[in-house]
Amino acid sequence: MDAVIFDVDGTLWDSRREVADAWRLVTSVHHLPYTHITPERLKEEFGKPMIEIARSLFPDLSENELLPLCKELCDFEVEYLKTHFPNVYTGVRELFLALTERNIPLFIVSNCQAGYIEDLLMTNDLEDFVKDHLCPDDTGLDKAGNIKEIIRRYFLTDPVYVGDTMGDYTAAAAAGCPFIYASYGFGEVPEGTPAIAAPLDLLNV
Repeated sequence: MDAVIFDVDGTLWDSRREVADAWRLVTSVHHLPYTHITPERLKEEFGKPMIEIARSLFPDLSENELLPLCKELCDFEVEYLKTHFPNVYTGVRELFLALTERNIPLFIVSNCQAGYIEDLLMTNDLEDFVKDHLCPDDTGLDKAGNIKEIIRRYFLTDPVYVGDTMGDYTAAAAAGCPFIYASYGFGEVPEGTPAIAAPLDLLNV
């Protein structure tokens, strides 16, 4: 293993409560239904591209209405998380430190918007551990494309991708990258997939 590439939501932290609060504030201003935007509902949505989440949450809105709403939700969320930040899962900081001491470079690839990964790193003082990170706003690529881009940029030969949803599993497969399932997260993947029950378990895989 010459690198670990991490997903964010359900893998490194659980921001559902804070994101739900931020989105409810935005949608209430626009007099849109918002009571269904709960941490429990977002567990079903996290991991998808934002436009797909918006379509699911607001099925009555047209694409022309959804696009500016998506931007407003994302922009407000990034600012909101700077002051209402979730903590990473127990063991994440210790895991990053242990992998760094083993000279294994760490990367993050997520379907989130620009600024979201930065919020996670800044508010949890993890910036020095992560060599690079990518999201669709950075490159215009989907998750599989961004995993490939990290592999290409850093000449990786044996990386692994750690994620918690079927979307993560299929993206890693499309990128030709071995996958490790964070079973403590939000989703499910095929039975028999190498898995960890807590972040620090990665050290023993």
